[in-house]
Amino acid sequence: MQWTLVIPLKPLTRAKSRLADTAGDGVRPGLALAFAEDTVAAALACPAVADVAVVTDDLLAGRELAVLGARIVPDEPRAGLNAALVHGASVVRASRPEGPVAALNADLPALRPLELDRVLAAAAEFPRAFLPDAADFGTTLLAAAAGRELLPEFGTGSRARHRASGAAELRLDAVDSVRQDVDTGDDLRAALALGVGPRTAAAAARLLIPGQ
Repeated sequence: MQWTLVIPLKPLTRAKSRLADTAGDGVRPGLALAFAEDTVAAALACPAVADVAVVTDDLLAGRELAVLGARIVPDEPRAGLNAALVHGASVVRASRPEGPVAALNADLPALRPLELDRVLAAAAEFPRAFLPDAADFGTTLLAAAAGRELLPEFGTGSRARHRASGAAELRLDAVDSVRQDVDTGDDLRAALALGVGPRTAAAAARLLIPGQ
């Protein structure tokens, strides 16, 4: 089974505000872009992924992610994360109506293709399924089979909302790289411990991160 992944990315100047204790205003946009680049590169290397669509209005991010092979979908609704995902899923299903679709966070810099492959294989057993984040509070991936609506409920406390919506919760071992999103300095340290992609490694090397 070949999946299309939809990855939302807000304008880089507004991204990763909770990393303020670790990265200054002038650094965070580049760090957010590095996260997205490593996420997209790893996703495209996953055997189960046919293509990746990034929903963004950020011109720099769009240009750099397109070079990696992502399809760039303008965020026409401009109404937040979930609206962007619904729009992105609609656009990709116009060209691949029979294919399954999964929403994936853009801040998974430690993402490993074979771990993502395991998650998508498990998700294929359900009409809709999701993977909780490392904190067991949010969501890093939400999948929908062909013919099923994505029905995203991302945001604070999304694990409970996705479970309440009827999506199956995937409880898998050894897929830490798919669960470790980065919102805070502690998250970044955890991702670095797992082993991040080359762009994030280069960007993080310019930061003073206690504990590393």
